[in-house]
Amino acid sequence: MALLFAFWGYLSGSVLYARVFMRLFGREAELSQSKDGNPGTANAFQYGGFWCGLLTLIGDLMKGAVPVHFFMRWLAETALPWIWAAVILAAPVIGHAFPVFYQFKGGKAIAVTFGCLLGLLPLWQPFMILAVFFIVFSVAVRVTPHFYRTIAAYLCACIYLLFYCPQPAVVMGFLIMACVVCLRLYMSQEEKERMRIQLWMH
Repeated sequence: MALLFAFWGYLSGSVLYARVFMRLFGREAELSQSKDGNPGTANAFQYGGFWCGLLTLIGDLMKGAVPVHFFMRWLAETALPWIWAAVILAAPVIGHAFPVFYQFKGGKAIAVTFGCLLGLLPLWQPFMILAVFFIVFSVAVRVTPHFYRTIAAYLCACIYLLFYCPQPAVVMGFLIMACVVCLRLYMSQEEKERMRIQLWMH
């Protein structure tokens, strides 16, 4: 049964909604011409317009949240080694980054990560921790470009969860997600600009 949940999560993640909705809105060619070529929510908003971006965001969140939510309900009724649970939690992110439907060429899986963490509700802390670090590195201590901001947010969230999250499956699941996201960032075709850090007061 655990293997089925992992397979479901991976296949769910493998559906790239940015490509689906950009095609429906007749903007798929613009996506491939974007700066980083990433089939994700940000480019769907930028090159497809508001509704295309919104539908992509909802799709990317739900493809992570739904499998994880049902897995958590099943987990409450059975015993499962935490390493299996960690893999299942990260499966949609792995699917988005390396989708079987697109020759394993996917996106950065940031929105999908938030979707997977939403699926953990009522355990809300992991979602809020990652969101807070993104906000901090976007506003208070502004890290640019987005490549480094994302790495900083995931790294700090990993450290926080390692010390303050009592569920090893959640910690390991998030570590897997963070590794996958950072790997996808490294593999991205975008030019890696020099990192800049600016305090809000400046």
